Amino acid sequence: MFRNSSLIALALVWSASATHGQVEFERAPIDYLNAEVNDAVAELEAQLAAGEHQLEYDPEFGYLKSVLAALDVPESSQTLVFSKTSLQLHRISPRRPRSLYFNDNVYVGYCQKGDVLEIAATDAKQGATFYTLKQEEVGTPKFVRDRGSCLTCHASSKTQNVPGYLVRSVFPDVSGRPKFGSGTYNTTHRSKFEDRWGGWYVSGQHGSMRHMGNETCKGRDAEIDREAGANDMDLTDNFDTRTYLTPHSDIVALMVLEHQAQMHNAIAAANYETRAALHQSLTMNEILDRPAGFVSDSARRRIAKSADRVLEHLLFCDEFQLQDRVRGSSSFAQDFADRGPRDSQGRSLRDFDLEHRLFKYPCSYLIYSDAFAGLPDEVRTIVLAKLIDILKSEETEGFEHLSKETRREILEILKDTLPELRQAQLVSVARP
Repeated sequence: MFRNSSLIALALVWSASATHGQVEFERAPIDYLNAEVNDAVAELEAQLAAGEHQLEYDPEFGYLKSVLAALDVPESSQTLVFSKTSLQLHRISPRRPRSLYFNDNVYVGYCQKGDVLEIAATDAKQGATFYTLKQEEVGTPKFVRDRGSCLTCHASSKTQNVPGYLVRSVFPDVSGRPKFGSGTYNTTHRSKFEDRWGGWYVSGQHGSMRHMGNETCKGRDAEIDREAGANDMDLTDNFDTRTYLTPHSDIVALMVLEHQAQMHNAIAAANYETRAALHQSLTMNEILDRPAGFVSDSARRRIAKSADRVLEHLLFCDEFQLQDRVRGSSSFAQDFADRGPRDSQGRSLRDFDLEHRLFKYPCSYLIYSDAFAGLPDEVRTIVLAKLIDILKSEETEGFEHLSKETRREILEILKDTLPELRQAQLVSVARP
């Protein structure tokens, strides 16, 4: 029996939240704006404050080079966006694009003559956290954590309803301003090739396929000449490439970025949903005089659904099938592949295909990430158990893109490279 009206109200609020499929992350148990984080930027900030590390200021790039080195972000990951779609939009144009660099956990944005570096880091528990670093030479530079302003763009259905990342494709005019009335695309590994990279520079080969990159809309119409921007290995005709760390905006880096952004979001969404479902269940235990550790069926269903969404991204469900071979313009593909663990046969989840799909073994390398390891046990064990079932199964429903041979290879790689998979005694869970 309900003990008082405030508890009834609380139950109704949680019920409404669950019904709409969204977690209200600004309150308990998430408390996104106030909870402590331990991501790579927070760790670097602590080292700077303790005098254990220093950042060097460069007259041309400010703290960019030093920050990339400190956070182990490769320069070859550089991608370039010229649409005015970020914090320092007045610094961005087709002649002066914004550069973005990333590794598995961190994203760093740089604008020429910008006021700040824009950084986002993935915390194992709280997901995407946003920071700025002033581009002014001082004794001890300080990362400033955003307390909500970034969420205007970075917390919506495009980021799976959690603070997260997105790659947008727009129809840019000659100054880089998006023609929002003509629509935008949230670009993922599922996106049609022809809808990708509007407002971005793209260097590399992609054969007969066409994209929206490298060009602007001329006149009043929202039309882009996809032929003019195709298969461009050299961007020097578009802007002065000498003023950037590299002259590239590698097509392979862009494709990896699209997958990684939404994979991070799916992991964070499962983290939030699981914690919220358990919090609701435990709250209701007190209201209904149930045992303290009881987990309701509704909470279990919410957790199971969030696990399924992680699996869909993890195994590249509905990935766009390439119609021609893709080749990057820089060393990114090799640099990226070299970073991953390899099994006893030398195979890695970071090995590229680039002829039919992005990766040779379509199971996301973010399964090795701190974010995945940081998933609550209640959902992570479900994901791993279902993953094993899928990879061992003779059935293909929902995963037709994975041949029997590919499933076997992925499972072999994971057994060799993911200690948790080798050591855990997982109960087989049949797919619904």
